[in-house]
Amino acid sequence: MSYYYDLEQNSFPMRDWHVKHMERTLVKFVTGLSDDASNWERRMNKKYGRLTRVCKRIEYDIKHGVTNKQVYSFLQLIRTEPSFSEIRTHDGSMERLNEIQGYFTESPSYNLNDGMWNYSVSNP
Repeated sequence: MSYYYDLEQNSFPMRDWHVKHMERTLVKFVTGLSDDASNWERRMNKKYGRLTRVCKRIEYDIKHGVTNKQVYSFLQLIRTEPSFSEIRTHDGSMERLNEIQGYFTESPSYNLNDGMWNYSVSNP
């Protein structure tokens, strides 16, 4: 009789939530502020809606299971899908889309197991 259960490890239990969060964050950033935004909305956009804050939020989602491929494919989906055509018509939306797409296509992926890190630590 076996008292041990065959458990499957779930490294990213909230992966689906983080994928949806990444999608909402990108849509909100690309859409931008409306013309009739209140002062409070403008302050919050100035504080939390800039490229660096948006990228930090998406990097947090990547840390919790979203892949770079999912981010890039969703950006391509925003650019080409007819269901996102209304978002693309907003003022400055294509510039913001180009900005964020440039950030996520040019950011290098660091691999700590490539040998250089071990070499620099073990050989002073």
